[in-house]
Amino acid sequence: MPITLENVGIAVRDLDATIAFFTDLGLTLLGRDTVSGEWADTAVGLDGNHARIAMLQTPDGTGRLELFEYLHPDAIETEPTRPNEIGMHRVAFSVDDLDEALAIAALHGCHPLRGVATYEDVYRLTYVRGPSGILVMLAQDLTKG
Repeated sequence: MPITLENVGIAVRDLDATIAFFTDLGLTLLGRDTVSGEWADTAVGLDGNHARIAMLQTPDGTGRLELFEYLHPDAIETEPTRPNEIGMHRVAFSVDDLDEALAIAALHGCHPLRGVATYEDVYRLTYVRGPSGILVMLAQDLTKG
């Protein structure tokens, strides 16, 4: 059976701020909608499911993020995910210029958890805490260019 990754879904506190963060990093907003109704309740497994959603895509067209801001039931605040927790961990992006990506992230108040690391002269990479506490890995391939 062939399988492809459709998207990664992330619940967010502020849809507009999160869209701004990811579009400033270079993703494209494909569309926005509000979803609710029996089909949404069934698909997600929540009664009265009502959310604002947005779909974003990487410039190469292969990666998508679906962001959703719950209107009902109320969103549940949790502690931000830590790098060593079990479960959904982070979303990772390759960037051409890590310093430029970090400057853009900083405009949104998002900074590296600890700093920038170099892995075997192959990658410069870091984790930033994005909007709604999302862990975002940014990596620059040093073997290119």
